[in-house]
Formats: sequence, structure tokens, C-alpha cells
Amino acid sequence: MLNESLDKELAKLKEEVTIMGRLLADQVFKSVKALVDKDIELAKEVIAKDDMVDKMEMDLERKALGLIALKQPMASDLRLIGTVLRMIVDIERMADHAEDIATIAIELYEDKYIKPLIDIPRMSKLAQDMIEKALLAFIEEDVDRVNELIPLEIEMDNLYDQTFRELLSYMLQDQKNIPQATQLLLVAGHLERLGDHATNLGECVIYTVKGERLDLNAIAREQKQSSNNIL
Repeated sequence: MLNESLDKELAKLKEEVTIMGRLLADQVFKSVKALVDKDIELAKEVIAKDDMVDKMEMDLERKALGLIALKQPMASDLRLIGTVLRMIVDIERMADHAEDIATIAIELYEDKYIKPLIDIPRMSKLAQDMIEKALLAFIEEDVDRVNELIPLEIEMDNLYDQTFRELLSYMLQDQKNIPQATQLLLVAGHLERLGDHATNLGECVIYTVKGERLDLNAIAREQKQSSNNIL
């Protein structure tokens, strides 16, 4: 009976983490949409909702620690709770990146963009896809889904490198471009970090399922370097 009760609590915990993660993905989408569309109200909405993510993190932490204290889980159940405690920290930090993008959207609201925003929305979509894959891997405890994050992380890094080079060229062309280009480069950096955090979520799933710790970002870097060497 105790195990049945714990199983139900763990299933509920996983569901709530998923809800938190999908709220995060929505925050990422809206923050970049606010930037592209110059939608100041949408940017303000993202900033206001960050408090909601913070509250969800605290609530889930309290529930997870309560399960450890009251149910005394063992083995894989304890690993799952430990995974939840780590994942909610990553998700909360990811939400902070979305909030920072929304803040930049407000700061650039009155500026004419020095270039069309093409790669930044692509990076945003990629970040959302990575978050969703990580969440599905968590729900299904599917390591194969986690492995799908590696090529996406490589693509994210390549997009960041491309964005960096392009914005740098605008800075070199005209020093008046430097303030805005710097802000846009910060946005790209926030999105690149979202990809890194998404791979962290995937690492949590591997730990839950196999009890192993892997560095997916390191694996992605190695694969990217190998590909560059071949080229």
C-alpha cells in the first residue's frame, strides 16, 4: 500500500514538473515573439509570469523533500526525486533567460532593427523543441529521446556562432550599431544557454533511468569538433 501511494505521488510530481517545463517553453516563445514583433505588452507578460515559475519551483521542492521525509523512497524512486530537485532548478534558470530576453525586447522597443531577425527566432524554436524533447524523455523515461538532443545542441551552437559573426560584422561596419548589436548578441547568448540547460534536463533523465551521469554538452562538442575536422 505504501508503494502504491508513493507511485501516485511520484506520478503527480512528474506531471507538475512537466507543466512547469511547458510554461517555460511558452515563456521562451513569447519573449522572442515580443522582441520580433515589438510587442511591449507581451514582453511585460513574460516578466510578470516569471514569479509564477519561481513559485512552482518552491512548491515542487517542498513536495519532493516531503516525499523523501515521509515516504523514505529507495533506489530508482529516490533517484527520480533527486532528478526532480535538479530539473526544477534548471527550469527556473531557463525562465530567467526568457525574462531577460523580454527585458531586452522592452529596451529595444523604440529602435529600428539593424537587420531582420532571422536566426534568433530559429534559435528560439530550437530551444522550445529541445525543452519538449527533454520533457517527453522525462515523462516516458526514454533515453533514446535524450540522445536526440545532441544534434539539436550542435545546431544551436552553430546558430549562435553564425549570429555572433553576423552581429560582429555590423559592429565593425558602423560603431552606431554596437549598442543594439550587443543587446541582440545577449539574446542569442540567452537562447544558447537555454539549449545547454535543456541538455541538463536530458542528463537528469539518464541518471533517473540508468543511474549514470553523462555530460551531453561535452559529447555534442566532441561530435561538432569531429565534424569540423572531417570538413
